[in-house]
Amino acid sequence: MTFWKTFFASLLATIASGLLLMVIFFMILGAMVSGIDGLFEAPNKILKSNAVLHMKLNSKVGDVSYAYMDPMSFQPIEQMGLVDILSAIKAAKTDNRIKGIYLNVTASNVGMALLKEIRIALEDFKSSGKFLIAYQENYDNKSYYLSSVAQEIYQYPTGMFGVTGLGAEIPFIKGTLDLLGVEMQIIRGTNNKFKSAVEPLMYTQMSEANRLQTQKYLNALWNEITQSIEMSRNISQVEINRIVDSVLTRTPQDAADFKFIDAVKYYDEVANIMREKLSISTSEDLNLFPFRDYVKKKRAHDAKSNIAVVSLEGEIVDGNGVTGQIGGNSSAELIRKIRQDSTVKAVVLRVNSGGGSALASDLIWREVELTKAVKPVVVSMGNVAASGGYYVACGANRIFAQENTITGSIGVFGVIPYTGDVMKEKLGVTFDHVQTNAHSVLSLNKRLTAGELKIIQHGVDDIYLDFITKVGLGRNMTTAQVDSIGQGRVWAGTDAINIGLIDEFGGLNDAIQYAASLIGVDSTSDIETRIETTNKTDKFMQLIQNMNDGGVQMPTSTLQTRLQEIYHFLSQLEQAKGVQARMPYLLWID
Repeated sequence: MTFWKTFFASLLATIASGLLLMVIFFMILGAMVSGIDGLFEAPNKILKSNAVLHMKLNSKVGDVSYAYMDPMSFQPIEQMGLVDILSAIKAAKTDNRIKGIYLNVTASNVGMALLKEIRIALEDFKSSGKFLIAYQENYDNKSYYLSSVAQEIYQYPTGMFGVTGLGAEIPFIKGTLDLLGVEMQIIRGTNNKFKSAVEPLMYTQMSEANRLQTQKYLNALWNEITQSIEMSRNISQVEINRIVDSVLTRTPQDAADFKFIDAVKYYDEVANIMREKLSISTSEDLNLFPFRDYVKKKRAHDAKSNIAVVSLEGEIVDGNGVTGQIGGNSSAELIRKIRQDSTVKAVVLRVNSGGGSALASDLIWREVELTKAVKPVVVSMGNVAASGGYYVACGANRIFAQENTITGSIGVFGVIPYTGDVMKEKLGVTFDHVQTNAHSVLSLNKRLTAGELKIIQHGVDDIYLDFITKVGLGRNMTTAQVDSIGQGRVWAGTDAINIGLIDEFGGLNDAIQYAASLIGVDSTSDIETRIETTNKTDKFMQLIQNMNDGGVQMPTSTLQTRLQEIYHFLSQLEQAKGVQARMPYLLWID
């Protein structure tokens, strides 16, 4: 009897503790989901008169805003969207409470084309007569490119002025694969010599074709930076290059001497300069209003619109994808719904992708074609719209891009690892096969035969031919013309416009204005837009997905970030299914 009493008491205690743990678990989940909602809610902080908008760009910036909770660190992961940033800057221009913008930029997570669009918006803000002051402890190429738009630029006395020109570094892992005994069986389009996504797996250094294209578009990007600095700071491009090549701006004072900045100042001195502009004493508090909060106050929530802006940002993957990816099925379904929405009269596709799955790209392309038949489709390219990113864009009525947008990369490839030797020699594992037909077993542990490689090569070539044919239809070119500028080659916007890959230089707002003109809307006040993205996942499911899909981001050092990027690159190749239409390589531009 005593045994059963003890048994049931222990059983009840176990059940009760389990229920309590479940309650605590769901309370934590509820708090996390509430935290995600809070990231999108307008703050309670009141914007008072005689304020300075503190525009601090030190986190991730993309095309659209999104947020989710990191399930490991319980920290919110947030991306500030370009659409919201541009809207907020435009609103600040006419907001009588705001007298100026105080700009702090750490732009390592912001692409060059997005920086250009923000820069153009800030240039327009200055026309209001309000002040724009930039201040930073350290400047690098990106942060100075944006900051140079300011009327006054200051820097901390012991900071670093790191405008050094652009350099590209590509990691090659063939040596690592050789040490591991892993053989990569690589199939590119027959003439896709510029399609260098697979070069890190094949070589230990860049091919001449890859070096040529990389040098060409780096020159184009640097030309955009120096041209902008010349216009804002009245320093000629020739002089900028002379100073950079000779490393003459080793200190902030050197930067001031060469007119890159106005003066070397401590923060309190810069704060007093702003107080003077606001006509307040040095003893009064400076009313700095956070830009992130202002963005949330100005974020549009219109349910109806005459123009839908569809954000396609990230890697293109099969299926639905997760936050930061473009799912082939989910994106196609989204475009299909917009096509069937009679309130939407035109569509702007905002493409910011280096590509991915060829199949997923084709699914999206098809829906764009069907939509174009019933309402205008205009493309706005972001930092990059290459390979699969160009595939989904090529059929639009008109394509806008910035001079420093990376596009093209019209080519395809496939990668099939062979791991049979490493499994046998390193781990002692061998494999045997039984099959009903000659090619029933295509395994990572079985080396492809010459005949199988030939079959796959034909398949890759067929997809490349289909790719250039569709580009030809969209861009009014012959397949031969597309092939001559294709072959996997990457182009900067400055070259892309001359070879017919894009129609016009401009940003997202320019694309929206053009779409409006196609539906007979000329007045800016009559343009109503809404942002559409497949990232609108239910908050609870978003959290679960990020747990399952490794959506974990924590503060990291530069080394950790680089290693994570290499890991992510290899993971993409490992998880890729079928033939890929993807950017040529993992590239860092510093």
